[in-house]
Amino acid sequence: MEEVCAKFVSQKISKARWRPLPAAALQPPDLFATGSWDNEDNRISVWSVGDLGNVGLGGEYQGEPQLLCDIRHNGDVMDMQFLDQERIVVASSTGTVTIFRHHQNNQTLSANQRWEKAHYHVDQDTSCGGAACTGVICNNPEIVSVGEDGRINLFRADQKSAIRTIDNADSSTLHAVTFLRTTEILTVNSIGQLKIWDLRQQRNEPSQIFSLTGDRVPLHCVDRHPNQQHIVATGGQDGMLSIWDIRQGTMPVSLLNAHEAEMWEVHFHPSNPDHLFTCSEDGSLWHWDTSTDISEKPSFLHQGGRSTTYFSHNTINQSVISAWLSNDPTKDRMEITNLIPNQTLSVNSLDILGPCLVYGTDAEAIYVNRQLFA
Repeated sequence: MEEVCAKFVSQKISKARWRPLPAAALQPPDLFATGSWDNEDNRISVWSVGDLGNVGLGGEYQGEPQLLCDIRHNGDVMDMQFLDQERIVVASSTGTVTIFRHHQNNQTLSANQRWEKAHYHVDQDTSCGGAACTGVICNNPEIVSVGEDGRINLFRADQKSAIRTIDNADSSTLHAVTFLRTTEILTVNSIGQLKIWDLRQQRNEPSQIFSLTGDRVPLHCVDRHPNQQHIVATGGQDGMLSIWDIRQGTMPVSLLNAHEAEMWEVHFHPSNPDHLFTCSEDGSLWHWDTSTDISEKPSFLHQGGRSTTYFSHNTINQSVISAWLSNDPTKDRMEITNLIPNQTLSVNSLDILGPCLVYGTDAEAIYVNRQLFA
């Protein structure tokens, strides 16, 4: 097993996110933030990855993550994204969206901007009418939020009220949102649909709708391929991984059997998108590898819990694009490794940046792996 540092934190972790690196940075990420849920007192916390000065014999870093600062958060943390190096946007189960600022000079967190009850069921002004804000996505200075009220809000970090609200964007719960490009977003909902929204259009209607055929399985998470905006991955209640090509058809290009329970998050690696990561209620975290040099890797290096699955390849020069868009991924070369051999409670969130993986669980622990591709 690779070098994984665990930190037990006495709160169930719902979200974990790396602080983005400056554009020219060569060093690996060194700070991450977490949010908690299902605790009497939920918190947003900022952590450093540990003692960088202490390098072990094999060159591996030592030391567990260190808490730099934390702040109370009202409600469960439903989603969390860094807006920039200092600001973190947080979605609450109360319906509120908050920007927290991390002050690095004195290691404190403060609430910088708050949109109270951005999501609500009946009336924004009643004391109890809040609907959970289920997802946020940032493209500084713009922030988009979605919620179980079926609403979409577009905010700007420097403006007190929403720039745009699509009130009845969906008749079901919206679970997650991502930017396709600066003017287009994609949402997933609780009846197995993906919808594309063009924010330049004043119509409050999606420009395209895609759906899982048959069972209308609720979709919980979505991510867009970082280089090829038409490739999208989703995961949902049945634990399946779906890959979509939004240029063609209205159904997924491939459906891959994955987890045994809900898939909570899916992430393409931001700079190596032939690698994809998913985590689940079943306590597993899978690394999906479609890169083409798998044949050279000795299999004993990949001791996952549910051992490594190989899909061998008939043509060696298969490109990444067709690896994700193949109609029959088993014909393509794909290797799946469970990075958590001893599965226990739900893995709620993960994030990857460079060689580093962070994830948080209902077992009240956060884990950091800084040598993901070692």
